[in-house]
Amino acid sequence: MIRRATAWHVATVADTRRETASARRIELEVPTWPGNEAGAHVDVRLTAPDGYQATRSYSLASSGEGTRVTLAVDEVPTGEVSPFLVHDLRVGDRIEVHGPLGAFFIWTPAAPAAVSRPTQLIAGGSGVVPLFAMAEAHATAGDPSPLRLLVSVRTPEDLFFRRELAALTTADPQFRLDLVYTRATPAEWPTPAGRLTAERVRDVVADASARPRVYVCGPTPFVESVSQWLVADGHAAEAIRTERFGGSR
Repeated sequence: MIRRATAWHVATVADTRRETASARRIELEVPTWPGNEAGAHVDVRLTAPDGYQATRSYSLASSGEGTRVTLAVDEVPTGEVSPFLVHDLRVGDRIEVHGPLGAFFIWTPAAPAAVSRPTQLIAGGSGVVPLFAMAEAHATAGDPSPLRLLVSVRTPEDLFFRRELAALTTADPQFRLDLVYTRATPAEWPTPAGRLTAERVRDVVADASARPRVYVCGPTPFVESVSQWLVADGHAAEAIRTERFGGSR
């Protein structure tokens, strides 16, 4: 893994678009950005006219070299930072970002000797953001090892990166996408809406005997439950990497 210098950077908003009804995708141009690996995150700092500052951490939906950084921010209505990022940030605005941050949750392409070892990604809601970066990096690298992504999401309209994930299922022969809808499903979906269960996880994730690298991201209760199910099914605890979120953002 490349060791990259961490610092505060001034970022200019290059583009924004609606991601879901409550989330926004934000592309930042950061001239001093050193690049980042898939799974990294940044701290975003906002400064009010009176000098008050608020800082929150957000996963990156992008990876690799270059100076363009992508966030996908889901609004927490009571938060200090996310409502501004989702509703008020405009192209041309400047914000501060600190990063790239994170080492434990980083994904890198498999070494040749580990090519047969699969990667299993499991996301709850907006926890798909860093896992999307991993899936995209897997395709870009032409990694020949299997990579699966299981996403638990409320409805089809709440799925982040819908078009990009659909494209990856065609572009990357080693990529597999599994979706569990908890509140509403698309028409003619083969399974009814309902919460992700231990049985469903067991049915679709890579078998423990294949020794997959596992990454789980989402709200704290989701991550804790999924991790416990995986260990109970024989996955090595040290092979499971987790990132969780909660509280005001």
